[in-house]
Amino acid sequence: MIDLENLTIKKARKFLDAKEFSAVDLASAYLAEIEKKNKELNAYLEVFDDVLEQAKVADERIAKGESYPLLGIPLAVKDNILIKGRKVSAASKMLENYVASYDATVITKLKKQGAIFLGRTNMDEFALGGSTENSAYGVTRNPYDKNRVAGGTSGGSAVAISANMALGALGTDTGGSVRNPASFCGVVGLKPTYGAVSRSGLIAAVSSFDQAGPITKTVEDAEIIFNIIHGKDLLDSTSINKDLYEKKREKKIIGVPMSSFSGALAQDVLKQFTDALEHLEKQGYKINYELEFPSSKPALSAYYIINFAEVSTNLARFDGVRYGLHINGKNLLEDYLLTKSNGFGRETRRRLMLGAYVLSAGYYDAYYGKAVLVRGQLRKEYLKAFESVDLIATPTMPDTALKIGEKSDPVSLYLEDVFTVTANLTGCPAISLPMGTVLREGKKLPLGIQFMAPHGGEENLFEIGKKFKGMI
Repeated sequence: MIDLENLTIKKARKFLDAKEFSAVDLASAYLAEIEKKNKELNAYLEVFDDVLEQAKVADERIAKGESYPLLGIPLAVKDNILIKGRKVSAASKMLENYVASYDATVITKLKKQGAIFLGRTNMDEFALGGSTENSAYGVTRNPYDKNRVAGGTSGGSAVAISANMALGALGTDTGGSVRNPASFCGVVGLKPTYGAVSRSGLIAAVSSFDQAGPITKTVEDAEIIFNIIHGKDLLDSTSINKDLYEKKREKKIIGVPMSSFSGALAQDVLKQFTDALEHLEKQGYKINYELEFPSSKPALSAYYIINFAEVSTNLARFDGVRYGLHINGKNLLEDYLLTKSNGFGRETRRRLMLGAYVLSAGYYDAYYGKAVLVRGQLRKEYLKAFESVDLIATPTMPDTALKIGEKSDPVSLYLEDVFTVTANLTGCPAISLPMGTVLREGKKLPLGIQFMAPHGGEENLFEIGKKFKGMI
């Protein structure tokens, strides 16, 4: 019997190489958990039918003496990352039966390793949302309280890890979409530096924000996956070389923008966060509580304006002509209207319309132009801050996971992203780590703490993540 509860990628590698269990045994154990739990949690939209065949190939490679960090390791993949020959729907009716014609670069790298793909996970449609309530295929439920959301947009991937239905997972992060569900589900989520991981083969939502990243049980496991998927890619002109990365810093100064927390946090969340900072101080870290970012006030608004604009542009291609859903109307215009109104969900349609509005001739300068200026100013402020601090710490989310349907007003849900969007606006790497639990209606629900580093500073995030693990 494999102890999935305490198994990590690092441990599994040792067990597989020592022949204590096989890749087939491991894959079978995860398939059994998926069979038992997925109907209720709805983490997977599809479990692939060749999982055991993939595992047999991995066992053959191991028998030949091959050993790679992810050889024979079962992974879950978010449903907006292309795997050749597999369906990839972005959790939308628009792409319900679309089959990928090529592999995303991250998938190519994982295939070379011999990773096993268990299936594709649920998400907010086209990665637009923050709760995985916007999927065309039903909400994903939180394993800690099934009446609560998993977070989004990578909710299915986070639940797969939290509920022991995968050993590692890939998500994508546009404004917190890896870190948000990681916080709500009590796991680790990394948003890499913009450009650190190729976007080739990711269904685009907001091209200037999107980054693929790992969701795992431990920081060590997140580091293992990141070290495999990052790097320059000729298929993505925004990708960067590892030699541009910042070297690990020796200083230990953490900046905390405490003034920005006013009214944004539940009291028990604030206490848990300040307790965590006190633990860090005892470990030799210096905490600067006076950090301020003047542009953080309009940052959330700027993020959403840019988000709407790029979504409107990127999703214009889904017109029912070349691929995806097509509904016949009386003429070409009616074809478009019927296809898009039936293919896109409510939140997606909302963002398409708002994006068209902020990009329109009369409002471009008033909205989109100003949002871009705010983004540029915020980047300057963060660059300046990182001259005096090594990391910036905030809670990942203002509170625990919301109840399903609790925030039907879109603006109130957008406000939940207040701490996560800055990493996407600035392009900085950020990680969400489990920060203990608080009680809500008699149930212990997870919280997350977020650390941000300068561009290319993932090593600093992994270092503090490993140390922080022993403090809670």
